[in-house]
Amino acid sequence: MHRRRRTALTVSAALLVAAPLLAACSNEAHPGAAAVVGEERISMAQLQSRVNEVRSAQQAATAKTDNYGQVVEKTGGLTRDTLQSMVLDRVLHQAAEDAGVTVTRKEIQGLRGELVKQAGSQEALEAGWLQQYNIPPSRIDDSLRTEIEAQKLYQALGADPQTETGQQAFWKALSDASRSLDVDLNPRYGTWDMTKSRRADTVTPWLRQVSGAKEA
Repeated sequence: MHRRRRTALTVSAALLVAAPLLAACSNEAHPGAAAVVGEERISMAQLQSRVNEVRSAQQAATAKTDNYGQVVEKTGGLTRDTLQSMVLDRVLHQAAEDAGVTVTRKEIQGLRGELVKQAGSQEALEAGWLQQYNIPPSRIDDSLRTEIEAQKLYQALGADPQTETGQQAFWKALSDASRSLDVDLNPRYGTWDMTKSRRADTVTPWLRQVSGAKEA
């Protein structure tokens, strides 16, 4: 289980790391939406609500140490990272569904129980996931569902997560799901790279030219 868990956490970390700057042409965003994934709109209000959940949890966790400001400073890209996570959760779910993968409540509770034992307590688990992954206590079960879906998708594809070939098969499945869902981000949050199934910051050549001229 430890080996599978490390693999799952590696997947989670890959979903959250900052995307490289990629030059890309973006589609016009749907009015009022932070992103559109298939038939589902992620509204600006929904995105902000998710960010507020994390901030509230961080504030509560740092109430005794009074270092909330430092935590906010370290997670300055929280809004973009949160949108990345919200979109990719949907993409992964689509890829899992396409592969015939399902996750039960019992499986989620089973994994949570194992993680609580590893962490030592429920409070330690919640604190760790908030600090490492910016996941508030109220969203841990949702995150565990994603973890299990990722593990099962590897199995359904007959892919070994410990090999480059297996990882390529996994991310190709996500890429196919991204294309089928036709993910569209609001330009203020960048673009969605269909090949890598991740958010990418938009590079504006004219802005770089103006910046370069000022420096000169």
